[in-house]
Amino acid sequence: MIALYQSHAASQFILSGNVGDRFLLPLGGGKTALGGLTDFLGKVLLPRFDVVLSYDLGNGLRVERGGEAFTQWPAFQQSPELPRAPRAAVETLTRYFRYNANLGRLGKPTLQIGCWLRSAHLIAPATPGGTDYDLSALALLMRDWTGDALLAESRLVTCLIADNLNDLHSLLVNNPRAARVTIPLPTTAELRAALELLAPDHPAALTEFAGRLETLAASLTGSTLAAIDTLLKLKEYHRAAIRPADLVGLKKELVEREASGLIEFVEPRCALDDFHAPGPLKDSLREDIALWHAGDLLAAPMGYLICGPVGTGKTFLVECLAGEAGIPVVKIKNFRDKWVGSTEGNLEKIFRLLHGLDRCYVFIDEADQALGKRDAQGNDGGLGGRVYAMFAKEMSEPTNRGRIVWVLASSRPDLIEVDLKRPGRVDVKLPLFPTATPEESFALLRALCQRRGIELGDAELAANRERLPVLLTPGAAEALTLRIYRTTRTRHVSAAEALASSLTDYQPPVALETLRFQIALAADEASDRALVPAVFRDTRAAE
Repeated sequence: MIALYQSHAASQFILSGNVGDRFLLPLGGGKTALGGLTDFLGKVLLPRFDVVLSYDLGNGLRVERGGEAFTQWPAFQQSPELPRAPRAAVETLTRYFRYNANLGRLGKPTLQIGCWLRSAHLIAPATPGGTDYDLSALALLMRDWTGDALLAESRLVTCLIADNLNDLHSLLVNNPRAARVTIPLPTTAELRAALELLAPDHPAALTEFAGRLETLAASLTGSTLAAIDTLLKLKEYHRAAIRPADLVGLKKELVEREASGLIEFVEPRCALDDFHAPGPLKDSLREDIALWHAGDLLAAPMGYLICGPVGTGKTFLVECLAGEAGIPVVKIKNFRDKWVGSTEGNLEKIFRLLHGLDRCYVFIDEADQALGKRDAQGNDGGLGGRVYAMFAKEMSEPTNRGRIVWVLASSRPDLIEVDLKRPGRVDVKLPLFPTATPEESFALLRALCQRRGIELGDAELAANRERLPVLLTPGAAEALTLRIYRTTRTRHVSAAEALASSLTDYQPPVALETLRFQIALAADEASDRALVPAVFRDTRAAE
């Protein structure tokens, strides 16, 4: 910001992202403190400005510094009450900026003025197609602070602070004369510096991390400084220490709270050995994990597409994958909103949170519905197209390789835009299939029954081979297993009798025609033919 201002490249800055956090403030003389974003602007970036003004809907227009100089303005002497309403406040600021600039043209001394507008997205919010003319007029007035030739010659800095760019009026966001600055989540090094600053006031909370705050900082990377500060205060109040065993849960709690319900962590409680699948599929995943752990990121996949019929265990595979790799799964929840710009703003916040995490898998279930369409039209006003564009940009970001792995799951991969499935966004497509033979079906049922204390042997296979369903998915097998278990408990019969009874009236939960179609889709999508069992290789979705 300093370089852009001093080089006269920009005088207006749109600050978005982690704007509500606390920050390390270098105050000079080796002193450091914690403060909010406006503290950073006032004490670090604008300490030598003659007049510093601020505005927000709650407090109205205020003079933060240089009150004596501001009161020399003739218009203030005539009407000393500062406005609170947005339109009146922006007009007052514009008149004051122009008054100061005119002094310069008259050869008189001018003031160096700084101004920030907090929650600018509430002052000039995004509107559908710019149809709100009053808001557009207000946005144009704020945009003129950079475009007006008179003001461009003056010593003026304005900062528009918004949570998300998509929440702010497009006339401001797309202003070529304004610089957009995204404030990220704190890095591990910044968290450590903050913890060192906070440690003297929180001895009880940090007892178990004395002398190794870098370990705590690394474990909490992805959290905000404000959230960690709150955590330390609560722990210190209760005289309770943060324990190493609690770190995973604490980070999950902190990040989910900051996400406001937009994401959640899926804790991996299993590994690939727990997943019923052919060996080549699991071998391929283990090779990718080995490359990741070795830091060989050039060959690490940017993303996976897991496709297969309903009930084949796509979500469970993601949990097993994360458990094998030793990192959490972040699941994107419903980010769509009915308000204009809110959906895009939610996505912007989600991406910001993901960037703050160290490493994670990002799981998007029902990806054919969630990712939008390139040419989306109709009743959503083009929202689907904007969602698609945001995902497409984020999924192809080269700096994400080895840090963020996208995992898409769908039983209808044909409905996902081709561009989103290309290498560089999704490098590996993993097909999942139901069983192809009675023996495979029995092996799946036996494994699931064994987890519930029900033992099935080869005799049960021989006795029921003709009745065992093929194209049995893990989901359908789970339901069938529960039926077997229930029968043994309610009718007090043997496992063999319960199996025979359950198979007699078995009805597949998904129509076979639908199942075969989804099998063919998965076979067509597979990135490696070796991942497709021979019995399914000749299927074609088009048929």
